[in-house]
Formats: sequence, C-alpha cells, structure tokens
Amino acid sequence: MLLGVNIDHVATLRQARYALLPDSPNAEPSPLQAALDAQDGGADSITIHVRADRRHMQDRDAYEIRKHCPLPVNLEMGVTAEMTKLALSLKPEFACLVPETREEVTTEGGLDVAGRLSEVKACVKILQDQGIRVSLFIDPDLHQIEAASQCGAEMIELHTGCFANAVDGELEREIGRLIVGAKSGRAAGIQVNAGHGINYSNIFRLFTVPYLAELNIGHTIVSRAMRVGFSEAVREMKELMAAYPEA
Repeated sequence: MLLGVNIDHVATLRQARYALLPDSPNAEPSPLQAALDAQDGGADSITIHVRADRRHMQDRDAYEIRKHCPLPVNLEMGVTAEMTKLALSLKPEFACLVPETREEVTTEGGLDVAGRLSEVKACVKILQDQGIRVSLFIDPDLHQIEAASQCGAEMIELHTGCFANAVDGELEREIGRLIVGAKSGRAAGIQVNAGHGINYSNIFRLFTVPYLAELNIGHTIVSRAMRVGFSEAVREMKELMAAYPEA
C-alpha cells in the first residue's frame, strides 16, 4: 500500500503569517521542503490541492514542487475550467477530482459524480488525453462507483471522513461501507485508494478494507511533524502501513 503525503497544511501555516507577503524571503515553512522531507521519510507521492481561493497552496508552490521534487505529484482539483487549465500546464502524474466550496475548512464529502456525470466525464477525458491519470474522490456508495466507472477514471479515492468521525455503533457501519465500496471498485477494474481523516490511531481499523492501493494522508502527518520532524512523521506512518495485509 502506497502513501501519498498531502502537504497543504504546511502552506496553511505559511499563509497564516505571509499571505500578504508572498515574495518575502522570510516566508516559511516551505511546502517544497516538506515535499523533499516527505520523500526522505519514504513517501510514494506528494498530494497538493490548489483551491480556487488559494487559501493554502499557491500556483507557484505547485510549479516549484513539480520542478524540484522527484516524487509523483497528485493534484487535487475542482472540476472547473480554471483548475483544468492549471493541471494541463502543471502536468502532474495524477489528478484527483474533488468537490470544493469556499465555506468548508477542508474537503467534506465526496464528489457527486453521478449528478455531474457529463461534466466530470469531459474533464476526465481532457486530462487523460494529456497523459494525466485521473482519480475521483467519492463516497463509498455504489451509484457513485458505477458513475466513476462510466467516466473512465483509472482510480477512485474513497472518502474516509465518515469512518474517521464515526462514534459508537457508527464505526462498524462505516467500515462496512468502505469494504463494499472497495470490492465494487475492484470488480469494476478501478484502482481503489482512500483518504480523509486517517491518522496514526485509526489507520489499523482500515486494514479490514481490501484492495486499498494507496492512502492519501495529510493533516495528521503535519501535526505529528511538529513533534518529531516531517521525515520522521512520514516514516512512522509508512511503518504502520506496512502491516496492511496483502490482497
């Protein structure tokens, strides 16, 4: 199981102080350095989300990481003309289409592929025609997985937020949804990834979900890095992931 490290919240910290001073030589921390540290810790790819409001990652961050970090880049992006243009210019190895609203703190819920089928399908084709492999960030619902298959996406990323936030009897239900979703994606010939809210404590509960090829994890690694450093935080997560059973 591979690890994609999301470094958005390194940029969040920088923007808290330097949003109005983007060219300051004092601007820190550096998302590029975080990407390089993640590589040192064993990350398999770097995930970044350039939002429409540029609240954390900036365009220049994306280009710097693409140029100077040898790891594959996974660009999370809204299904918009602006973000499609950025993706075609950046040419990341992967693009993950996600829902996006200005009001949310972080992405909440999966993309409604079924409700936006023609729009999403067109975006998928544009990206794939330029050699970019596409993932769709969706809830583990069968109609969304079927819609993802109709779009021709190579991958889905199952939204694990409900799992991460589950309490009491909800947890087993959410794990059950993820198991069904993973099996359905596999049966449709789609690579199954997962992400959102996964941390050092709850990751073991995901190990009953089969066929997971990659986890995309960010906030908990950034948080842990404040205590042990970025490379070590990534290394610790990779060590936990090594216990995932082979399919």
